[in-house]
Amino acid sequence: MQRERTLASRVVYDGIGLHSGRPVHMELVPAATGTGIQFARADLPEALPVAATAANVTATLRATTIGAGALKFFTIEHLMSALHVHGIDNCLVLLDAEEPPVVDGSARTFFRLIAEAGTVEQDAERQVTVIDRVYRVDDGSHFVMAVPYDGLRVSFTSLNEHPLIGVQYYNLEVTPEAYEREIAPARTIAYEKEVKALQANGLGLGGSLETVIVYNDEGWMNPLNFPNELVRHKILDVLGDLRLAGMIRGHIIAVASGHALNTALAKQIAEERK
Repeated sequence: MQRERTLASRVVYDGIGLHSGRPVHMELVPAATGTGIQFARADLPEALPVAATAANVTATLRATTIGAGALKFFTIEHLMSALHVHGIDNCLVLLDAEEPPVVDGSARTFFRLIAEAGTVEQDAERQVTVIDRVYRVDDGSHFVMAVPYDGLRVSFTSLNEHPLIGVQYYNLEVTPEAYEREIAPARTIAYEKEVKALQANGLGLGGSLETVIVYNDEGWMNPLNFPNELVRHKILDVLGDLRLAGMIRGHIIAVASGHALNTALAKQIAEERK
């Protein structure tokens, strides 16, 4: 029997949001059993926390957003990915803005801070989301599916028409050690020609060569952590998005999936289990 886990101590970090570009103070706070992962506004104490669940997903444009009423939190997937792999069942994410810090566009800092804080076992049985049949969501040319597997594995194929990137494939048996080494350092990627359009729509305002990997028709504008960093970051994202359906035990297989398909799969899994 597995037991629920929370943080052994509080985590504090200051940064800026990727899309908002606004400063944000973040605290990850230990939480009681059965709480789950919740996001709350430190500067809006009257507002109720929003549970990080598939049912609360409100948008998936360039990031995963959860919300309830007028309250929303976006670009939660990198933090959720680190919490998922660390096995954190219960945690309050306390922010004074709508978006966690982007840091360098990866999950490496979140993963390290959680490791430094440590985790503690709690007096409640963990409800693992065991994939016991095939779940699949697709839009005709892209798909993501979950199949039974005794563990957690992700196999991802990314498709990009740009000759610099092309087709990339990566397969990972997810453990904290493998994730920290092979996935957590993989950063968000953007095409230079898209940046101005994104910013005109109020997105990517915190993007820079310190927070995003950027490529153009000549090549990469900043050094890569991995030759196939794009597909590794896609695995990072899918682990964050699928955490919205709980602590997953299964094999996730995806081709060119993004936040919309990932969260649709999370909803499908969560609704059936409910």
